[in-house]
Amino acid sequence: MPPGDELAGLFFVWLRPLPNRVVVYIDAENTRMGARDAFHPVGAFFTSGQFDPLAMGELLVERSPAGYQRELKQVRMYTGRPDATKHPKNYGAHMSQCAAWESAGVHVAWRPLRYPPDFPASKPQEKGIDVQLAVDLVTHAFSRYFDIAIVVSTDTDLRPALEWVALRTNPGPRVELAAWRSPTSNRRLHVEAPRRVWCHWLDFEDYKTVRDPTNYTRAGRP
Repeated sequence: MPPGDELAGLFFVWLRPLPNRVVVYIDAENTRMGARDAFHPVGAFFTSGQFDPLAMGELLVERSPAGYQRELKQVRMYTGRPDATKHPKNYGAHMSQCAAWESAGVHVAWRPLRYPPDFPASKPQEKGIDVQLAVDLVTHAFSRYFDIAIVVSTDTDLRPALEWVALRTNPGPRVELAAWRSPTSNRRLHVEAPRRVWCHWLDFEDYKTVRDPTNYTRAGRP
């Protein structure tokens, strides 16, 4: 190649915009229950609603609303962890599931479940998951860890963090949403911001693409 053509080629590569780095933040239980409500009847088998977070991240990155090139930098799952002594079966299944996520390269952020005094009559509850996700989202936006964040959740407690990113980082890192949609469910977060916050609607065909039917209570058993 003549020296002039080589320099021209290097100049073209230098001018070509880099792909947008995408980080996907998933509220695990909120998203699982959303899938159950949208696509399964009441009382469906307990694995109904499970999904593969990496497959979901890859699916979302393929769908650029403006047609810009994107690359998946990270998928982050936010989940509550059962107590090993109070809920040993659930703890074992949870750890097997987290191990599967992490082996695929997913970052798992967890907080211990809070157990009521009358457990097992009353179910344990997640505490601090939404706060952890919100703190990470704002911190990462401030440090320019991503160009685009996609938040998969319908938890209204996340709205202040989403609005902070949408308002304070314009121009700069952007935030988008993802939510399930079916004839009986089309709930999403509404974010007040001067620029539009895009929502990736995921239908039943998308759910079949990312669905994970694994029974983690039997993981490792013959």
